[in-house]
Amino acid sequence: MRAIGLDVHLDFCEIAIAENGRVRSAGRIATKPDELHLFAASLGPQDRVALEVTGNAWRIARILQPRVEQVVVVSPSDTGIRQARAKTDRLDARTLAKLLATGELDSVWMPDHDTWVMRRRLSRRSQLVHARSRAKNQIHAVLMRQLIGRPPMSDVFGVKGRKWLAGLVLPIEERETVDGAMRQIAFLDAEITAVERLIAQAALESPQIKRLMTVPGVNVICAATFLAAIGDIRRFESSRKLVGYLGLDPRVRQSGSGPATHGRISKQGSVGARHALVEASWSTVRQPGPTRAFYQRVRGRRGHQIAIVAAARKLACLFWVLLTREEDYAFGQPSLTKKKLRGLELTAGADSKRGTKNGLWAANGAMRQAERELAQQAESAYQHTVRQWQAAEAAKVGASVTPGRASSGPSKGQVARQTTSP
Repeated sequence: MRAIGLDVHLDFCEIAIAENGRVRSAGRIATKPDELHLFAASLGPQDRVALEVTGNAWRIARILQPRVEQVVVVSPSDTGIRQARAKTDRLDARTLAKLLATGELDSVWMPDHDTWVMRRRLSRRSQLVHARSRAKNQIHAVLMRQLIGRPPMSDVFGVKGRKWLAGLVLPIEERETVDGAMRQIAFLDAEITAVERLIAQAALESPQIKRLMTVPGVNVICAATFLAAIGDIRRFESSRKLVGYLGLDPRVRQSGSGPATHGRISKQGSVGARHALVEASWSTVRQPGPTRAFYQRVRGRRGHQIAIVAAARKLACLFWVLLTREEDYAFGQPSLTKKKLRGLELTAGADSKRGTKNGLWAANGAMRQAERELAQQAESAYQHTVRQWQAAEAAKVGASVTPGRASSGPSKGQVARQTTSP
């Protein structure tokens, strides 16, 4: 059994082979499909291959995987190659082969086809949205330079806003900027609509996405981004491991006999998934329910910024429970969920059914109010449970703060100390 290391570049791959305790260089091959297929044909069914994560690593791994026993795609931060005193392509490939032969490499998870497709669509949508924001900012900059001030309508890019922009008297160079930016916005709107339709069509066929959308404040983009980042929920044995994978766990440093120091979150893993969870938390904490009560409790002690990140962490744990138990959110609002699913169908291209009465889009006011009252009862129950827990903890040590836990007052630094695990 051989251990083969590939140092992957845009134009070539440097190859090293570890066999019988010896490591040797085996030259280079071009990073082309035909060259990689020939290289794969020369490998044995018991060989193992290691390469670092790059833009083309997944395509190379899929070409080699059917021919070998295992393809290990590793994170560059786990190999120690970046910190090496001497670093060349040949040495990097030999290091990968040596680490693979000794069993010191942990492979990152390789997404399946459906997950990979969803990742690419969400990434393309994010790029299009950013490009549209840049075009809109150009128009805002023109209004500022010409001392026009705030527009008379709330949405300057709506129907009334576009008419207002078209009627402005501007210098020729500024008018060219505004007209060019409006053409870009129109094109990007059409592209965003097209990719969102593809995302919505895939979401309608995914029971996991629809299950996550039963949580108030969670839309299809948040649910799809979360699932595209983690893939199969069964990879995570507990919610704590999922939180660590998403980078929402606090860093912990401890040395000697001193207490553990908890700092900022690690920010490892998918940036898009963290941003989606935080954005969803902004909406979730505005809806009645246990999550809002949790947010208010943390905000009273630590402030809004820490509280909203804590709510995002709580949301990730909730997602893990819903997906592993295959249950919908117990404190969801059915009419709100039905409204979100109907919006998803419309985005996917379904008939709008205009003119019909009592359609799925409209929600009965009394029903919505009753659902909100039930959610408020769940929020009150959570607050009552927390008060009982705090009273029981305080009774153990008298009126003082519970030893080993962070102070209930606002924190003044970047870290909070504790002597025991919470």
